[in-house]
Amino acid sequence: MARKLQSGGTLRPIDLARGYGLSTQAVRNYEEAGILPDAGRTAHGYRTYTPLHARALGAFLALVSGHGHRAAASIMRAVNRGAVDEAYRLIDESHAQLLEDRRTLRAVEGALRDLAPTAVPAGTVASGSGRTFVGPLAAELGIRPATLRKWERAGLVRPRRDPLTGYRVYDEADVRDARLARQLRRGGYLLEQIAPVIAQVRSAGGLEPLEATLRDWHDRVSARGRALLTGAAELEAYLRERG
Repeated sequence: MARKLQSGGTLRPIDLARGYGLSTQAVRNYEEAGILPDAGRTAHGYRTYTPLHARALGAFLALVSGHGHRAAASIMRAVNRGAVDEAYRLIDESHAQLLEDRRTLRAVEGALRDLAPTAVPAGTVASGSGRTFVGPLAAELGIRPATLRKWERAGLVRPRRDPLTGYRVYDEADVRDARLARQLRRGGYLLEQIAPVIAQVRSAGGLEPLEATLRDWHDRVSARGRALLTGAAELEAYLRERG
């Protein structure tokens, strides 16, 4: 039905609403927000729309799937006020974010492949205490204690302080994050690139749960990439029709 609206004649708000599964209030709201071009008015003040408005609404809804509501609305507002280059810039930002998401995903996958169990020196979490200190952990990782402290400042590890001695105490999750950070640094990643990877591991609850979610993560990234393509096609059709 939506396609028929894009090739018909004069349309009412209810026509657009039914064609796209929206409420008439939503259609009016989109027009007032600049997402749709200004509507015409009858002699009695009722809104009238055209196939161009239907095309605009279809483009907006397609853009939402890939860019999100806020970015999609900004893109459409830019187009409708003639600032097409601004719309292109906003589209580029979404593609850049998707590329960064793909890089983060690849970084996690690579780190998980490389993060093989290693022999753990005495004094680390393998001793059964469930905690370790900066010196033994640095020795295990083959780095300097100062590097661990730098990683702490960057948010990659979050040791607590012993209330009696003030020493940094690393629990099992901290050791996991430090090992992952080491693998990513060996892969050439910067600290600011590693931070979101560590955040993903923490939110997943560890490495094993994260492995189980990688396929879903892949699917979501791929779906967003396809949605960006679909949105671009719909926007291009709207731009052509606008002239």
